[in-house]
Amino acid sequence: MKQEKILITGANGQLGSVLAKRLQEKHGVNNVVATDIVADEDFVGNFEILDVLDFERLKSIMIQNEITQIYHLAAILSASGEKHPKRTWDINTKTFFNVLDVSVIQNVNKLFFPSSIAVYGANAPKINTPQSYELTPTTVYGISKVAGENWAKYYFDNYDLDIRSVRYPGVIGHQTLPGGGTTDYAVDIFYKAINETNFECFLSKNTTLPMIYMDDAIRATIELMDAPKKSISIRTSYNIAGMSFSPEELTYAIQKIYPNFKTLYKPDFRQKIASCWPSSIDDSVAEKDWNWNPLFGIDEMTKIMIEELKLKQQTKLQKT
Repeated sequence: MKQEKILITGANGQLGSVLAKRLQEKHGVNNVVATDIVADEDFVGNFEILDVLDFERLKSIMIQNEITQIYHLAAILSASGEKHPKRTWDINTKTFFNVLDVSVIQNVNKLFFPSSIAVYGANAPKINTPQSYELTPTTVYGISKVAGENWAKYYFDNYDLDIRSVRYPGVIGHQTLPGGGTTDYAVDIFYKAINETNFECFLSKNTTLPMIYMDDAIRATIELMDAPKKSISIRTSYNIAGMSFSPEELTYAIQKIYPNFKTLYKPDFRQKIASCWPSSIDDSVAEKDWNWNPLFGIDEMTKIMIEELKLKQQTKLQKT
């Protein structure tokens, strides 16, 4: 079997930075090309500066590296996107069109496109939100993801381009700082906890949202891409779930380790965004099609996040 050559866009982001390392482990360091709009000086392996809006530059990198698979992660996230909606639309959709078209031209084997729970609107059932439901997003980020899902299916139907996608819940990981998402409080809170300072949350204490630990998110991505083509029944995007909790419940989990830790609640514009999203997700179709199953719950995730962030902090202090 011919060795896969992998291209990742948005490789400096929360998902991309972790996914790049996992794909290097799987396919070999020399077979993964990480790209982003600015260089990552700490990246070990092949890294190319790429603005995905530049179609010719994208195509050149594809040809030069004989790319067979793409993971297109470059995007502006939900909360950041509301500050500049038209720019967010342009970046999130135009970059995807470039990736779609170059994939057809270069006969790419598989393409991964990340969607989000942001595709759902206030009309969707909050509990166990089903795979197939009317999508009426309230953010430009969500609107761009719905458009992307439909274009993914269009390119599969009309060009036989094997595009695969998951709707990520909030992703929690210790590898990078929060990146402008509405669920990013669930990352930032751990930085405050290890420094034994109170946390100011921009959501109300009982706002329950679907979340997923980074290891589960990366595993879901790779397992979906590895699944046989005949098993893939969803050509828009699969629901996947890890756990669901509120800021108050996450605070309780942290207090098992830091009893004096407190969260103060000062909801801002992100509360309106979160109020339109599901509280829990039905991912039974992903389970049926490619055996998806999360491994991490809130307590396991909390323990690992605190241990890893404390270790990172200690290592940083030792270097200084």
